[in-house]
Amino acid sequence: MIPSVQLLFQNSDPDQSDAELYRKDLHLAELAEPLGFSAIWCVEHHFDAEYSMCPDNVQLLSYLAARTNSIELVPAAIILPWWTQPLRVAEKVAMLDILAGGRVRLGLGRGLSRMEYASLGMDMNEARERFDESAEMVLRALDTGVISGDGPLFPQPEATIAPAPPRGFRDRTVCIAMSPDSLDVAAELGAAMATFVQFPIEKHAPLIEKYREAFRQKQGREAPAPTLTEFVYCAEDPEEAKQTAIEYISRYFIQVMRHYEFGGTHFSGTAGYESYSAVAEIIRDAGQEASAAAYVDAQTWGTPEQIIEKVKARRAVIGDYHLNCAFAYAGLPHDKAEASMRLFAEKVIPALKEL
Repeated sequence: MIPSVQLLFQNSDPDQSDAELYRKDLHLAELAEPLGFSAIWCVEHHFDAEYSMCPDNVQLLSYLAARTNSIELVPAAIILPWWTQPLRVAEKVAMLDILAGGRVRLGLGRGLSRMEYASLGMDMNEARERFDESAEMVLRALDTGVISGDGPLFPQPEATIAPAPPRGFRDRTVCIAMSPDSLDVAAELGAAMATFVQFPIEKHAPLIEKYREAFRQKQGREAPAPTLTEFVYCAEDPEEAKQTAIEYISRYFIQVMRHYEFGGTHFSGTAGYESYSAVAEIIRDAGQEASAAAYVDAQTWGTPEQIIEKVKARRAVIGDYHLNCAFAYAGLPHDKAEASMRLFAEKVIPALKEL
């Protein structure tokens, strides 16, 4: 296993411009390749600088394609329901793959924030239908170089993708799968599963196994290893690692609560998102403080030796997986994030390569 790096672009400092935050996060991104990480992942989010701000992750990775040589680039995820023309997604991904010399893995998702849907003027109740129709159009277009569609949401006269995609993405697509129906969709598309760690790994294990079984049934082969995105802090002093993780990962959890409105009850009445109502209920019942503490405990932080043992413990429960590391989050000072990233690269990556 060679871990990857997850970019978030969170600006929680009112005295820091968004441009300055971008400069600092891009510095960390450009360290990923020389430090030996396997990939750079970047998520699409809109309108909320304090939570995450990357309205076009394909554009962002086009910049990094020119700043790197060999590292894999993963727009994870492009939120398909937010794109009114699947044609534009296929074109942008094809061009990114050319610019990056074939180093792109395609990430797809459907989004969870009611605020983002509302600000984009879209009905969140249509998310599942929009994703399903668009995903197959995009993947078929990247396979064939031609896009067309006769569905109700994205009618598309046949058009040629130019520049033509060098090769398809069926064997290099990942779907963000945080709910049971998303797992089934990922399996149907033949995509790898990716999720953010929210609970102890034992609670994630049944969903991961459900995905593997669905993949075997639909694809007739074993599923690729899932990706777990986690909030990582690595330090030589165990107490410093613990206190830093508690402070800053808790802050991130509070932003998750706010951005996705997990304190509300709207998920139960939103088509395709009903399963999230159970998660929201668990958080409400436990209370924010206890939920934040549990969230921190579920992440991968500590000394290099503690982190290696945590990875081994995860593997004992769920088998092989890919670790995607968020090092810069919730206002963690960038010098600390960089030191954490460098120490992880120096002492953890070599050990994980042997697992």
